[in-house]
Amino acid sequence: MNQQSIAQSLFTVTATTRQYDEAIEHKINQKTKPLGALGQLESLALQIARVQYSRESEWVNAQSERTESTVTESKAATCLPLYINKPTMLVFAADHGIAAHGVSIAPSEVTTQMVHNFIHGGAAINVFCRQVGFALEVIDCGILQPLASDCGVVNQRLGAGTQAMHLQPAMSLAQVRQGFEFAKQLVKRHVDNGCSMIALGEMGIGNTSAAAAVMAAVLNLDVELCVGRGTGIDDATLNKKVTLINQAIDLHRNELTSIESILAHLGGFEIVQMTGAILAAAEQKILVVIDGFIATAAALVALKLAPQSNDYLVFAHQSHEQGHQLMLQTLQATPLLSLGLRLGEGTGAALALPLIQGAVNFYNQMASFDDAGVNNVV
Repeated sequence: MNQQSIAQSLFTVTATTRQYDEAIEHKINQKTKPLGALGQLESLALQIARVQYSRESEWVNAQSERTESTVTESKAATCLPLYINKPTMLVFAADHGIAAHGVSIAPSEVTTQMVHNFIHGGAAINVFCRQVGFALEVIDCGILQPLASDCGVVNQRLGAGTQAMHLQPAMSLAQVRQGFEFAKQLVKRHVDNGCSMIALGEMGIGNTSAAAAVMAAVLNLDVELCVGRGTGIDDATLNKKVTLINQAIDLHRNELTSIESILAHLGGFEIVQMTGAILAAAEQKILVVIDGFIATAAALVALKLAPQSNDYLVFAHQSHEQGHQLMLQTLQATPLLSLGLRLGEGTGAALALPLIQGAVNFYNQMASFDDAGVNNVV
């Protein structure tokens, strides 16, 4: 199978435009501040402007259709205010066959228990989403037991948990495709409803094992560099986790011939659907906020399948997991926060929303030197 055949058949991802960069940077630099004084918020504003001006390119072209002047086009572009409309946190939940073999401090039943906690509003992600203004949607990608149809969780089940990857493939390529299709439909529904930014979180006992396995296989790294303590496992459990992931990679080595095959043999249902959500959001030209280790593993996969999707990704934070730190370095990604988090659920992505809003608001509202009658000392 062609390495990118499934993704290519479902998604068309294009890079953001760079044609207005000079005008955008000029607008940022003329704000009443020393040059570069807002640091990472300035590069974030540039990224958001690229994304949204790419999406609004038809409007920009209409404003300048009577002239071929790049200057006129750039002015038309930078007249458009940036925006964050209906920011939505998508939390993907699934179970993992490897969890039954002693790689976590918690049994798989905790996945379902935490999903019920999400439903009742009692988890950290609920608290933070309420605080900062994220809408929250939980997706059942394949927890052990199906939930009631009226519980408020989106049913996108690919099965009752993956198979134990050190014994057999975690899932089939058909399930990978179905997961991508589910994610595409999900993101389109939100975009059609006016959402301009999604954030990705997850829940699944054993999913740090799947993320570490995917990372090791995609980047051809030693498993020991990718595995961490997850929710706080002891040394004996950590050693077992490393052993089983190595066993899984050795078992499937001859089949790990494409990114999608790696997903099928080593991944998780939630990692598949987060990957699909990234590709779908990039196709729709909206921002995607990436949470911690598991979400970044999905981003790693998405970037291998469609490198242009990088233009749409905002990395929220650097977690306590050593694999996450190494992945961010490999991706040359600079996260907005570093708080020692290791919870998952999308909590770091939620906490990053005020910073993203800050980048939008200074771009839109901060006076220029000319507007304020302040001498430009730069």
